[in-house]
Amino acid sequence: MSAPAATPRGRLAPSPTGALHLGNLRTFALAWLSIRSRGGSVVLRIEDLDGPRVKPEATAQLVADLRWLGFDWEEGPDVGGPRGPYVQTERRPLYTAALERLRESGAVYPCTCSRREIEAALSAPNGPADEGARYPGSCSARFADEAAARAAAGGREIAWRFRAPHEEQHWEDLVRGSSAHDVQAGVGDFVVWRGDAAYQLAVVVDDAAMAIDEVLRGDDLFTSTARQLLLYRALGWRPPRFAHVPLVVGTDGRRLAKRHGDTRIARYREAGIAPERLIGWVGSSCGLSARGSERTLRELLPRFSLEALPRERVVLDEREHERWFR
Repeated sequence: MSAPAATPRGRLAPSPTGALHLGNLRTFALAWLSIRSRGGSVVLRIEDLDGPRVKPEATAQLVADLRWLGFDWEEGPDVGGPRGPYVQTERRPLYTAALERLRESGAVYPCTCSRREIEAALSAPNGPADEGARYPGSCSARFADEAAARAAAGGREIAWRFRAPHEEQHWEDLVRGSSAHDVQAGVGDFVVWRGDAAYQLAVVVDDAAMAIDEVLRGDDLFTSTARQLLLYRALGWRPPRFAHVPLVVGTDGRRLAKRHGDTRIARYREAGIAPERLIGWVGSSCGLSARGSERTLRELLPRFSLEALPRERVVLDEREHERWFR
C-alpha cells in the first residue's frame, strides 16, 4: 500500500442507496473543510457494495448534487486519478486479495451461522441476550478448513469472521479525543466477507490503497473504528486518523430520515433555493457563520477548526427548517 501522503488526503464516500440530504451534506462539508483548511486533497469514492439497496441512478445524482453545492475533488469516478477505480464494485480484486491475506494468517475463520441461528443463540437462557447482536463465536473452532465449512453449509453461502481479541482498541479521535472500544464485548467476531466484501473490510482496503490519512464521518460509525483498526493491524497497514462528528437528528433524537420531512438536496435545487443557503445552514450549525447567512464552502474555510466544532448533535425541527429554506 502507498506511503502516507505529504499533504493531508481525505475522502467523501457517499453510498448510492438514496438521495443526498442535509445530514449527509453537513458531514461531507466538515470532511471537505478539514482537508482543504490544511491545503490537502480530496478523493470522491462511491461505496456501492450494498447491492439490494443501491439505486442505479443515485450515483449520478450524488455527483451532481455535490458539484452544485460547491464541492470539488482531485480524484474520483468522474475525473479519474492514479488510485482508481473510484467505485467499490470495480475494486473487488483488491478485497479478494485482502481476504486471502487474512485467511493465510488465521485472522479470519469460516462461519455457517444464519442470522436466525445467531439470534437463537443470543436468546438462550445462558446466552448474552443483553448484548444485542453480539456474535457468540459458535463457529470459531468448529471447522478444520473451508471445505468442511462449505460441506456443513449445504450450499448456503458461508461468511468469514475476524477473530476479535478480548481487549479494548484505543485511538485519539480528532473530535472526541481519547477513545476506546472493545469489539469482542460489543459485536464479537465480525463479518468481513459474505458473498462479497463487507463494509469494514472494503473501507480499510480502499482507504489504505488511496493513501487516505484522515477519515471524518458521522458519530454513528464510531464503534466501527475499533474493528477497522484491528483490520489495519492484521493487514500490516498504517491506519488514518479518525474524526467522528455529531449527526443531524430530528426532534425525536433519531438520525435525519424521510420521517422528518423532505431534506433531499435535489428538492432544494428544484425549488430554486441557492446552494449558498444550504452551506450557510451548515456554517451556522458549526458556529462558522451567522444564523440566516448565505455562504460558499470556501468562505467557511478561514474560521474552520475541528477543535472548535460543537460536540452536540444538531437538532432540525420543522419550524427551523421552514425558516431556513422556505
